[in-house]
Amino acid sequence: MPPYISAFQAAYIGIEVLIALVSVPGNVLVIWAVKVNQALRDATFCFIVSLAVADVAVGALVIPLAILINIGPQTYFHTCLMVACPVLILTQSSILALLAIAVDRYLRVKIPLRYKTVVTQRRAAVAIAGCWILSLVVGLTPMFGWNNLSVVEQAWRANGSVGEPVIKCEFEKVISMEYMVYFNFFVWVLPPLLLMVLIYLEVFYLIRKQLNKKVSASSGDPQKYYGKELKIAKSLALILFLFALSWLPLHILNCITLFCPTCQKPSILIYIAIFLTHGNSAMNPIVYAFRIHKFRVTFLKIWNDHFRCQPKPPIDEDLPEEKADD
Repeated sequence: MPPYISAFQAAYIGIEVLIALVSVPGNVLVIWAVKVNQALRDATFCFIVSLAVADVAVGALVIPLAILINIGPQTYFHTCLMVACPVLILTQSSILALLAIAVDRYLRVKIPLRYKTVVTQRRAAVAIAGCWILSLVVGLTPMFGWNNLSVVEQAWRANGSVGEPVIKCEFEKVISMEYMVYFNFFVWVLPPLLLMVLIYLEVFYLIRKQLNKKVSASSGDPQKYYGKELKIAKSLALILFLFALSWLPLHILNCITLFCPTCQKPSILIYIAIFLTHGNSAMNPIVYAFRIHKFRVTFLKIWNDHFRCQPKPPIDEDLPEEKADD
């Protein structure tokens, strides 16, 4: 343990702890809500649970590791590399979960009559498993060799040292910026984000097209269906927007580091970018609570049943969908 922690470090640690204290309970509540309410068991909410699991891990694992790195312990190179990789895995998992959610909403409005036969619980589970496996491969790529070991070893041996290098553990010291920019950002972050934007634009176009059709006496249910889909699509598009807003600044800073090594990056900008990425894990439960009625009523039921000791009547798990998402 270092002998001294500056006031700036103490403030950083305090903010990170606050984010974790919001993120972990909030996302556990999301998972809990899906578990207790059968109305939250369709494919979209399964993908939302996968996203919530990643956000719980950010608060419970990534933030403590980030605090550790900020303190700057002396570690072996590969130990530091193992500390740096979890955030890469969880970020990729979040992106793929968001992409799965976007595709799911597209299918709901593109093939509404065949949706339930095409998107089954089993297929959703397979998709979630595939997303996590791919995230592990992408996030652990630095462990397979795409890292800064050769550069660190060169400096280590120049000082006459032998064995595995011992370094002050810092993210940029072990993770290659070529990996972060060319592979992580240009392949696995930016293209999926652009694809999701296009998908949501198409979703909104299809919904508006249906809602603009003349309403006949027998078309009430389709109108309600697409009206409900529009509300949910807006909420999930907001989740995507917040994710992009939270993560793009850090990736832009990585690009500056790679393409302009002599450029000075103010420390305050780096810390703001880091806070945004970690803070994103705490945003989603707040959006769900304010924007999606099914989550809101389930959150309130959990609160009343388990924390206020004033149980309310059980929520109607077969609540009509159009009412549940008003």
